[in-house]
Amino acid sequence: MKGEKKNTAAMVYELAKPLAEKAGVDLWDVRFEKEGASWFLRVILDSPEGITFTDCENVSRPLSDLLDEKDFIEQSYYLEVSSPGLNRELKKEEHFRTCLGEEVLVKLIRPFEGRREFSGTLTGFDHGEFTVLCEEGEYTFSLQECSFVKLNDDAQLMEE
Repeated sequence: MKGEKKNTAAMVYELAKPLAEKAGVDLWDVRFEKEGASWFLRVILDSPEGITFTDCENVSRPLSDLLDEKDFIEQSYYLEVSSPGLNRELKKEEHFRTCLGEEVLVKLIRPFEGRREFSGTLTGFDHGEFTVLCEEGEYTFSLQECSFVKLNDDAQLMEE
């Protein structure tokens, strides 16, 4: 059904948020995605100190019990609770605000000035648009123009 993924992810987000807070971590994102024949419910946690296996377990166990109790997901799925990783995807306003000043990789849906990929420093975010300072200049994109925006830790590794 169209929109089911969003509704499922939103409902799980509401269940997972207080569990994450109780565990002392932030809920970065929830995704309900189909890969091949299987469905994956991905709950992504974050913390300034990093995410440990114990953090994931402290959210996963009670969330799994709650999901079993509520039983609103019709298909079978795999529950994954993890950190967003070094090259985390930025999707929400709070993601962009948290990552101001960080190096990002932007992939556009359609080429702009003959390119689909831009890499630079995230310098601003306002009303669904963000600004990236690249070597060639400063560019502003809307989220709707993008396939993805990810932190680009590869750029930081090259500098070190």
